[in-house]
Amino acid sequence: MDVTFLGTGSAYPSPHRGASALVLRTEGECWLFDCGEGTQTQLMKSQLRAGRITKVFISHLHGDHLFGLPGLLCTVSLNTNCDPQQTLNCVDIYGPRGLRQFLRVTLGLTGSQLIFPYAVHELEPTTDQSPEEGQLSAEMTAEHGPPHPQEQPGRTISLDVSSDSYLLFEDKKFVVKAFRLFHRIPSFGFCVQEHDRPGRLKTELLKELGLKPGPLYGRLKAGDPVTLESRACNSS
Repeated sequence: MDVTFLGTGSAYPSPHRGASALVLRTEGECWLFDCGEGTQTQLMKSQLRAGRITKVFISHLHGDHLFGLPGLLCTVSLNTNCDPQQTLNCVDIYGPRGLRQFLRVTLGLTGSQLIFPYAVHELEPTTDQSPEEGQLSAEMTAEHGPPHPQEQPGRTISLDVSSDSYLLFEDKKFVVKAFRLFHRIPSFGFCVQEHDRPGRLKTELLKELGLKPGPLYGRLKAGDPVTLESRACNSS
């Protein structure tokens, strides 16, 4: 996996430094973390393809981390439309409560048409991760009006008190969690943890030790101990 920083600026973009956005790329997929204004332009300057983005993670709802998202989704849709062989996978978007309504309103008011489905999974903040004046009311973040035609049902994710984190998803390769940050409004950090993978066997060394290729190689790669027949005879 590798990380590409598309923007590291705060408050507003500059000609030489974009607002917050970075991409984690692994095995053909791109995961976008934050999407400040100008992110799609930064993508065009990189070797990355916007159409490869399958997951988006928004840390908080300040504009320098979010204003680029509606435009980026439209750009991904246009790029996908130009590639009829591209599979239309659902884009999963994770972020604080209120993100679903933000996208519903901005995409709806602008008449933005997407040709791929997306789902917004909202994290429920706790009252102790931001000052009282920065906490978004339930009325402000409530979902109004019909969903976008391409909006799929998303999850509402609550804090797992036992681990003090939010489990976003887990597959055979990764487990991705969010954790609370203290900021002027509810904010989250993200942790991408790769599962342990079997190492590569040093087959030449095994042959020197007298172990011929076969089922025992599989046991060694799985971490199981192996006793050679010659060692067992010597021990007896």
